[in-house]
Amino acid sequence: MTTGYEPLNTLKPVVFGVWLIDGPAIRFYGVPFSTRATVIRLRSGNIWVHSPTRLTESLRAEVAELGPVRHLVAPNWIHYAYLTEWQAAFPGVTTWAAPGVARRAQAKGMELHIDHRLGQDAPDDWAGEIDQMIVEGSSTHREAVFFHHATRTLILTDLIENFERENMPLLMWPLLRMVGILDPHGSMPKDMRATFRDGHEQLEAAVRQMIDWGPERVILAHGRWFETGGTEELKRAFGWIL
Repeated sequence: MTTGYEPLNTLKPVVFGVWLIDGPAIRFYGVPFSTRATVIRLRSGNIWVHSPTRLTESLRAEVAELGPVRHLVAPNWIHYAYLTEWQAAFPGVTTWAAPGVARRAQAKGMELHIDHRLGQDAPDDWAGEIDQMIVEGSSTHREAVFFHHATRTLILTDLIENFERENMPLLMWPLLRMVGILDPHGSMPKDMRATFRDGHEQLEAAVRQMIDWGPERVILAHGRWFETGGTEELKRAFGWIL
């Protein structure tokens, strides 16, 4: 299944010290979802990997050339499927997971080792380089978001999805538009918005924090990400809550 982001399973430079990996498509509720990981080289030289995608031998070699892979990040309860592949490939790596990941993996019958649960504050391992917070307020979805100060890069996972028409089946276009995730108007899926029914204030506070960070770019896990004008894209995508 093509994704529109080929070549897949290879490092793609974004800005100094930041790379993307466009992974293979998966199906979620019947919709083909492109997948994307983000890789950052910390000042220590250690490599930090957000939402790891499927690992091939060639990709393993590419990432290893960047430096020692020390941190794997599962940013929400859905994005953990390939962690075990990366853990096996990079012995001694530390795995960090958002609230809900361990419970979801266990429910799916997956044996997943997690070293630390992500919280509202960045751990010492990347404090001062990457800010983080857990977006609260949803009845089901808690996502860790990250902001890399040096490059003004915000990293989201599912809080915004932005699928391009040319990469999706024609019959899916009306559904994607109705749900609010069709490029160039990608935003939080409306079914996810409903889970914040009793947590609007918490979500709004989180969005305002993202805006205050002033990102130049916003990397998304699914669909076209925002290479420029990141702050304005946030204001547009979350205009319904602001």
